[in-house]
Amino acid sequence: MGGSVCGRLSPKRLRWRAFNQSLLLAREISRAYRVPADPFVLRRDRPTPPQTQLPEDERRRNVRSAFSLNPDRSVDDKSILLVDDVYTSGATVNECSRVLKRGGASGVFVVTLARAV
Repeated sequence: MGGSVCGRLSPKRLRWRAFNQSLLLAREISRAYRVPADPFVLRRDRPTPPQTQLPEDERRRNVRSAFSLNPDRSVDDKSILLVDDVYTSGATVNECSRVLKRGGASGVFVVTLARAV
């Protein structure tokens, strides 16, 4: 893999939680597999309500255009491992993957800790 990436929490949500669980997971994966972790590849451009509070049909709209590629980072021709803590509808990882692929990533792979059903 060319690197591991995790989605960015909004500053407000990070203050409320006091930690970024996806970043903690990405760092452990980075250590175990000796690949770089860069939590700053993706930027969260606007805060969004938590996905868990939305019906499934609204989740994709909620995260649409919420992320962008950091112009100071390059993903050109890299395979990216996207780390998320919980996979529910796939809306967040799909949107982040779309942004990474449009930014030049050769492939985006996703790993999650839990799957909500």
